[in-house]
Amino acid sequence: MDPALVAFGLGVGTLVGMTGIGGGSLMTPMLILVFGVTPTTAIGTDLAYAAVTKTVGGYKHWKQRTVDLELSMWMGFGSVPAAVFGVYVLTLLEDWLGSDFDDAVIVLLAGALLLTGTATLVRALLKRMQERERDTIDMERRHKVAAVALGVSVGFVLGVTSAGSGALIAVGLILLFRLSPQRVVGTDVFHAAILLWAAGLSHVVAGNVDFGLAGNILLGSVPGVWLGSHWSVRVDPAVLRITLAVVLIGAGLALLIKAGLGIPIGVIVPFPVAVIALLVVTMIRSRRAARAEVGA
Repeated sequence: MDPALVAFGLGVGTLVGMTGIGGGSLMTPMLILVFGVTPTTAIGTDLAYAAVTKTVGGYKHWKQRTVDLELSMWMGFGSVPAAVFGVYVLTLLEDWLGSDFDDAVIVLLAGALLLTGTATLVRALLKRMQERERDTIDMERRHKVAAVALGVSVGFVLGVTSAGSGALIAVGLILLFRLSPQRVVGTDVFHAAILLWAAGLSHVVAGNVDFGLAGNILLGSVPGVWLGSHWSVRVDPAVLRITLAVVLIGAGLALLIKAGLGIPIGVIVPFPVAVIALLVVTMIRSRRAARAEVGA
């Protein structure tokens, strides 16, 4: 057992349960940058462990009635075949690029992280839509088409890079369907479980999964996602999303540096500082809000 991997799994699992995002977007770059795992194995292993993790979280959210089952089903019609196709494209890229394959995958993953981080930040800042939020939606034809299209785009990105199943779907659920935060997280995690099983099994068949590595991560991520799902209906996750967005963008830039694209290391220095600053501001605001409630 590797305590560091278990700890990372616990932290990422908790984030996934609370916000619906952060699984592949955080774990894959950590496996590459911190633990030295090859990109293809990192992607495949991440998807395999995440399938189990989000199944636990999806079940917990379903029990809490925070899942839109019909919407999840229609997204799955698009995302599952697209994810399998994405894994196939990854295999073709490996044969085509040869020795340049690892760097190419790192660049693709970095692009997905930057996109996911931006999408997460947009999601956290979409306050103007809160007054139009709803807990459920009557699925008309246009909604079904939009759900399938959203699933196709996110499924393909996930199959190739392992990133984006949470944040990109979440932004779509807000922009296209205007779901309330709890329903966004629950529907996001539930759908991701379906999608990740398809992509994860495809990587198992392709031989890209390290089962020992996945087992270590699961020791932490399964209890983490259960706790996070439990807290999701009790804690405002807005600040967590902003913090996570900063982390994702920083991780994307770090991967671009690793790929040798000539980006100065100093570019990523502000990101840890920004994360700490956001957490401090959050703590101060929470204490002020608590004092205001006591005074009222």
